[in-house]
Amino acid sequence: MWRSMLFAGILISACSIKIETEVDMGKVSESEKFHELLEDQWEKGIVDHPEWATRLGDNRFNHKLNDVSYEMVIKRQDENRELLQKVEEIDRSKLDKEDQLNYDLYIDGIKQNINGYVFLSYLMPIDQMGGIQIGFAGISDYMPFKTIKDYNNYISRLTAFPQKVSQTIDLMKRGLDLGWLPPKVVLSSVPEQIRSQFDTPYEDSPLFKPFLEFPESIPVNEHQKLITHVNNALEADVYPAYQLLYTFFTEEYLPQCRESIACSDFPDGSDYYQYQIKSYTTTDLTAEEIHQIGLKEVQRIRKEMDVVIKGSDFDGDFSEFLTFLRTDPRFYYTNEEELLDGYRAICKKADAQLPKFFGRLPRLPYGVKAIPDYQATASPTAYYYSGNQKAGRSGYFMANTYKLETRPKYEMEALSIHEAVPGHHLQIALAQELDNIPMFRRYAGYTAFVEGWGLYSEKLAEEMGFYDDPYSKFGQLTYEMWRACRLVVDTGMHAFGWTRQEAIDYMASNTAKTKNDIQVEIDRYIAWPGQALAYKIGELKIIELRSRAEEELGDNFNIRDFHDIVLGSGAVPLDVLEKHIEEYIESKD
Repeated sequence: MWRSMLFAGILISACSIKIETEVDMGKVSESEKFHELLEDQWEKGIVDHPEWATRLGDNRFNHKLNDVSYEMVIKRQDENRELLQKVEEIDRSKLDKEDQLNYDLYIDGIKQNINGYVFLSYLMPIDQMGGIQIGFAGISDYMPFKTIKDYNNYISRLTAFPQKVSQTIDLMKRGLDLGWLPPKVVLSSVPEQIRSQFDTPYEDSPLFKPFLEFPESIPVNEHQKLITHVNNALEADVYPAYQLLYTFFTEEYLPQCRESIACSDFPDGSDYYQYQIKSYTTTDLTAEEIHQIGLKEVQRIRKEMDVVIKGSDFDGDFSEFLTFLRTDPRFYYTNEEELLDGYRAICKKADAQLPKFFGRLPRLPYGVKAIPDYQATASPTAYYYSGNQKAGRSGYFMANTYKLETRPKYEMEALSIHEAVPGHHLQIALAQELDNIPMFRRYAGYTAFVEGWGLYSEKLAEEMGFYDDPYSKFGQLTYEMWRACRLVVDTGMHAFGWTRQEAIDYMASNTAKTKNDIQVEIDRYIAWPGQALAYKIGELKIIELRSRAEEELGDNFNIRDFHDIVLGSGAVPLDVLEKHIEEYIESKD
């Protein structure tokens, strides 16, 4: 799973390409107007979202936090409507082919955001996988700490934290009034997530981490002063703010959250779910159509699983084989570092195979590390945390080491391939390094493309020499089955009245995933309606396009060229990807 750095509802856009000024009788060209608008909006996005700016290596606003107030939400919605008018004033027909694509993607993004304003999901700023209770604790991971000013900027952010908490609580109160409330069942871990942030000595807080060891650039006589300042900020600002959030969440908010789980139970919920489907899959597929695709995929993958079981040394039926995989100690590490080292060894093997399959590789490195304890209980098995070259921050494959008895070895190859290379790290890092497309496209977050590529990569890994034993192959099929089951259970719960337990049972009967994993995953689908649909829909499209290219090009098909075309424009909607592949095929004929 990819953890996007983009903030919901924000269009961040720009172009770093040098534009040659076109002058015709003193008039500004449409191309120049378009790119000036993109540049202005990029700068506005940086100014308005200082935390995002820091992630990108722009340190001008490292002393500020994002304004998440209701008033700012409404202001930005109004600004986006005004932006749409400005973009529509540009004559698309006078742009070249590449800029027409940029224009289409940009204006479609604006319209998609505006279409979503009728739904008030921004009034639910906290769930078990994200929110201020998790996100703020990791703020030091992407801030620089080289100068005294860097440390003072950080402390300024700590002192600004109470205001951001108050803004968050205000949004949640409005959600209480208007009926935009998350399902209670998925929020059980949130109180402990909040409490763990203030119920610990200052020096044990993740927010104190930058003060445990100072760089040589900080004079020794300044160390204690900075430690005193950060302790004061934690005592006077951060801890009381977390305590306030905890009290509100446990005493007022959580008791009033809804008992139902379906997205259709929100105000205008059926329309909201269809909006989510379109947003995540970039298609016009309906819930019923996706449900049927899922059922067919489950049936197909199940047949492949049966073949693998017959090829193993296990004597038993499908259900017994799943029990064997979930319970036999040989499939589980008992030491956290051994698990992480196992992931690293797989990644190193994958690194060596990349030049055979890709003509262009990213410069940005990546690493493997554990998901922090304070978020591990409600986190999925792993996710990718994107880095940034300018900020000097590597990408990271974040692995969950909580409950090692639920992290089977036979899933590790598919998981590593998906989150690291050639999956999320390769695709996302490469997109950031593309210098021939505008910035808003380098950081585009089309989930069907990003997660579809991750799932496609799992299948590609077999060509790279992975899954050479039946258990690892079954692990890959389990991950593919897991994504197929998502199509069934996500639509089942949010559109067709399935209960949480029915979804859990369906997943348990079709995959080898452990009980803990399944429960965490089902709760994720409840909290993020529609997001889980993007994986299979995206993967199926990429596979379809590769098959078409192989069939039409025959001996002229080159796997490295195909992958470079798929990844060479950054993340795009699936219909745009299809056009790119069609043009690639025509160019080779």
